[in-house]
Parts: sequence; structure tokens; C-alpha cells
Amino acid sequence: MPRAPAPENVAALQSAHAGGITPAMTSPDPPYLEDLGPDALRRAGVPAPFVFGRADMVRFGEIDALGHVNNTAYLRWFETLRQRYIEARGLHDYGDGSFGHIVVRRTEADFLREMRLGAGYVVATRTEALRRTSFTMSYTVRSGGEECARGLAVVVLLDANGAKHPLPAAVRRRLIEIDGAAEH
Repeated sequence: MPRAPAPENVAALQSAHAGGITPAMTSPDPPYLEDLGPDALRRAGVPAPFVFGRADMVRFGEIDALGHVNNTAYLRWFETLRQRYIEARGLHDYGDGSFGHIVVRRTEADFLREMRLGAGYVVATRTEALRRTSFTMSYTVRSGGEECARGLAVVVLLDANGAKHPLPAAVRRRLIEIDGAAEH
């Protein structure tokens, strides 16, 4: 198990990562790879209205030739969190497909601040808008107390035959109640 660097080495490591978010030097708080609700997100510095998230750290495979997180990594973080969120909200069980399909119609990301290898971060999401057969999710990535990226995805429900499928009433209520989603 890797040990945290000796205190005299922390300044050197931080200096080596100047200009970006520095690696976490202690045990992660919040813990990595666990679903986080609103209270844990607020303690981690993620503002309302975000209600669902996960903490993790930047891995070597997410770094590009310039030494910072590649832009595709953010979209993968959004995708991974979206899958957990969709299961937690009862939108899909990722089982045999009898429920139908959930597809991303559109996604976008704004890159606000670079992140570097080893940086701890929290990615959080919520549903902000509901339509008849789709919903819009917003995302934030925060590290070191700052927003590093934000994004959105328009997600469409399809039935088992591939036709658009209305959001179930119970799911709509849950997304309005828990996430504060607005109906359009």
C-alpha cells in the first residue's frame, strides 16, 4: 500500500504540479468510489442544487501529452456517474433490456481549470429539466475547492422497439422531488 509522502517532500510535489490542482496527500474525504448524497456533497464543497456524486482521483491513463486530464476523461466521468445515477433513480436496471433503452442524444462539456495526475475530485450531477421522453442532466467536477469542468447531457428513453418512450410518472415525481427538476 502506498504511503503518503514525508512532510518535507510535500512542498516539492506541490511545486512540481504548479499551475494545476495538486495531488491529494492524505486519505480521501469524501471516500473514493462511493455514491454521495446532498449532505456529503456539501461537505465536499459541491454547491446545491447538485444531489448525487462520487469522489475519485485522476489516474495516469486520463492524462494527455500535455500532462493534464484529457478532455475525453471528463465525458467518461460523466458517463460513469450517469449510469450510477440512473440505477439509483430507478430509471433503468441495466438488465435484460426488457425495460427499453436509455440513450444520450447530446452531451457537452466546458473545461474551466486544468487537473493533473493524482488530483482528488468530486463529480456531481442532477436532473435539471424534464420533457415528455427525455431529461437533461447537468454535471460539475470540483477539485481543490474549485470548479474544474461542467457539462450536460440530454438523455432519451426508448422502448424495447427503439421508439421514444415517455418518462414514467413515478420517475418524473422522484426527479422533481429529489433533484428539483423543472418540467418543460
